[in-house]
Amino acid sequence: MSEPLVSTLFTRHDIYLHALLVENQAWFCAHDLGRLMGKFLDERMSRKLDADQRQMMLVDAHGTAEERLMISESGVYALLVYHYCPEYRLLREWLTHQVIPALRDARPSRSVERPTLSVLDWPKMSLCMLHWQDEPWIRLRDMPCVLTDDPFNQRRSW
Repeated sequence: MSEPLVSTLFTRHDIYLHALLVENQAWFCAHDLGRLMGKFLDERMSRKLDADQRQMMLVDAHGTAEERLMISESGVYALLVYHYCPEYRLLREWLTHQVIPALRDARPSRSVERPTLSVLDWPKMSLCMLHWQDEPWIRLRDMPCVLTDDPFNQRRSW
């Protein structure tokens, strides 16, 4: 029996998404993706995808190895088109701009000099952080969100 693949856990709107990188390809748990889309994605629903866009994989999730239906990055985009809904634009942007870069940056790098991305998750928000030259960087457009929830900056009036 093969070794289970270790997934990375992402959170969006209190819903977990197990994702992993296999041979530099991003794969996502169909069950978790379905919950994010508000649909039940099972093997039958995934038949719309090509064979190389869906695969059963042994994944280590929550400490136990489980056979899970996984969907490739191109398969996710295809599902978002097949089951079009305007709200999926934000899901696609989150996957494209936060999840996939964080997955790729989490693997060991040959070059230490390049910037890497990580995601900080809090109960009310997620924040993308760039690590470059031993410094964390936050996008300027994210600063108002960070500063409004600063617990140390709350002043009490007399």
